[in-house]
Amino acid sequence: MTPTDPHSLDPLSLKKGAAEPSDETDARLRVSRREVLQLAGGAASLAAVPGAWAQTPTSPGSGPAAATRVRLTVNGEPQHLDIDPRQSLLDVLRETLDLTGTKKGCNQGACGACTVLLNGKRIVSCLTLAAMQDGASVETIEGLAKGNRLHPLQAAFVEHDGLQCGFCTPGQIMSGVGCIAEGHARSPEEIQFWMSGNICRCGAYPGIVAAVADAAGRA
Repeated sequence: MTPTDPHSLDPLSLKKGAAEPSDETDARLRVSRREVLQLAGGAASLAAVPGAWAQTPTSPGSGPAAATRVRLTVNGEPQHLDIDPRQSLLDVLRETLDLTGTKKGCNQGACGACTVLLNGKRIVSCLTLAAMQDGASVETIEGLAKGNRLHPLQAAFVEHDGLQCGFCTPGQIMSGVGCIAEGHARSPEEIQFWMSGNICRCGAYPGIVAAVADAAGRA
């Protein structure tokens, strides 16, 4: 009888009565290096996100929050809305009322593209919960012009080339309207300071400041 090399024995075969694994079983047990790396990468990604495991739905009952009724006056028009209480005012304006002039830029309150007037005061609507503004009055860029007659600041933006790509322009104009109403447009330096929360990635700041100063002088 030919001696058997003990190193060639499969550990499974050392067990009494253990069957030799078939080719099909062996194929199922083999895992490629790529698959191992993919599994490890996925686990690392979940571990890197704070609360990622906790955010996974654990019960069939988890789902959208119950709708909340909110009454708003938007550009002079009364609105009675049933909204998700987690929605921002920006999302309600854009997605529910189709007022897309208010832009979603950073969605973190840092760029000012979503600026609107809430009860006459300028705010960043991306950080404002709509459900907390029941009974409030909201003015957006769509509400400034009266028919074909532009608001003085809109006209000034055109005259002074206060825009390039135009993405930030609605927020710039709404912020400028608020800045003038607050009495913070008495000099270019003051305008620059009080408009500093509105970012223009095209760098049209000289035209923006000139437009706000012009409109403030007409007010």
